[in-house]
Amino acid sequence: MTGHIEPILGRYVHVDIDGEINRIYFEENGTGIPLVCLHTAGSDARQWRHLLTDEEFTRQFRIIAFDLPWHGKSNPPDSRYNTEYRLTTAGYTAIIRAFCAALSLDRPVVMGCSIGGRIVLNLAIDHAREFRALIGLEAADFQQPWYDTAWLNRPDIHGGEVCAALVSGLIAPQGPEAARNETLFGYKQGGPGVFKGDLYFYRVDGDLRGRTGRIDVRQCPLYLLTGEYDFSCTPEDTLRTAASIEGVKAVVMEQLGHFPMSENPAQFRRYIAPVLREIIAQQDNQRGAGS
Repeated sequence: MTGHIEPILGRYVHVDIDGEINRIYFEENGTGIPLVCLHTAGSDARQWRHLLTDEEFTRQFRIIAFDLPWHGKSNPPDSRYNTEYRLTTAGYTAIIRAFCAALSLDRPVVMGCSIGGRIVLNLAIDHAREFRALIGLEAADFQQPWYDTAWLNRPDIHGGEVCAALVSGLIAPQGPEAARNETLFGYKQGGPGVFKGDLYFYRVDGDLRGRTGRIDVRQCPLYLLTGEYDFSCTPEDTLRTAASIEGVKAVVMEQLGHFPMSENPAQFRRYIAPVLREIIAQQDNQRGAGS
């Protein structure tokens, strides 16, 4: 008997971030426009496996998903093992830009979810010309915290179980049971204090209120898509943010929660497919105009 081998290729790239080498794990598949995918807080790039194996998308996009340092198969930098992990806006932005530069990506599309969606907004504010398009899933300029991060890294509690329990209600009820379990299993495997450290960015350092009005979608198209069942980044949060950005395209996704790409890949595909096709069309139009 032979097994089915998926076309996803996993590798490591050594990336200089703020003067220190980080060994970052990434997976990729496809050819064409580079599409870099950012995972949610406390999880890793396995959330994107369904997109990575989509034959239609990988014919026109080189889809790349990487584990942030401290997450999944990307270890912390050598000098940081015995320090508290805290993700910051500046640090997160530097990681993404350095990763794209290390792979020599030419104006990639970046799509991020949750904390990845928030940082996409910061990329649109400060670095729009470096990207072909930006896609924020479950993204808003700020959300009021609804959780106590003190529970997320204590010696008397199983951190992974608590993290998974905390986010379990963010998954829409229509999602397949297997996809729900897989999404939560990723949270059960997070490193000590990693989810808490990511939420420092999400609830403290990454407040973008008052800044999103600077986004110019003429420099880089911006798409915001949020699940109707998300009570962390609510549809109202996303639509409020979109109202401050002239020309942004915002959509509320039915039957989806906070983890659309992993909790219900088929339903998510109905919403992301038109966006990716529009990006392809924009590139074709630009080529036609230049010929």
